[in-house]
Amino acid sequence: MSKILVAYATNAGSTAEVAAAVADTLTQAGHAAAALPMDQVNDLNAYDAVVVGAPMIFGWQAAARRFVRRNQVVLSRKKVAYFACAMRLTQVPGAPLPTVPLTLDPNLAAEPAKAGSLSLKERFTTLGYYLKPMLAAAPRIQPLNIGFFGGSLDMRRLKWWQAAFVMAVVQATPGDYRDWDVIQAWAKALAKGL
Repeated sequence: MSKILVAYATNAGSTAEVAAAVADTLTQAGHAAAALPMDQVNDLNAYDAVVVGAPMIFGWQAAARRFVRRNQVVLSRKKVAYFACAMRLTQVPGAPLPTVPLTLDPNLAAEPAKAGSLSLKERFTTLGYYLKPMLAAAPRIQPLNIGFFGGSLDMRRLKWWQAAFVMAVVQATPGDYRDWDVIQAWAKALAKGL
């Protein structure tokens, strides 16, 4: 049994619910897991493993990038996994990607609408665009897996500039696209490696 922290950043609360589901699944698999907002995490030394999750807002939320950068020395000595919640993820066939194990919600991942050409919204939602800042924040950390899950979008809960970006660039349709079976399956698989 490992003691696992699921540290998360959330914008409007839906990523917090995903973090809680991941912690619950890890606990059901025999680990002692707890979900905490990143800004409430003071000491990572008490944990055997850490799962870091955040929404995609102009890339992986800045709070998550700061968290892994600030704690990279400690995290580099632990088993670590990342997850992100997004409204869109574009998979470009044949595009070079970092060699890190990935889990993609099949309902989220989609190929470009036009082969060989990316629209503006597709350029800002490619797997490579998402992964680069996640991994660059703390290059010493080698995540066991990075999970990408569908998110939830309620325009009323966004700041005005976030809503403007979502409407103009991402063009996501409001709604809840989280697939709890995919999230729990990822956490169950992760439990075996933690």
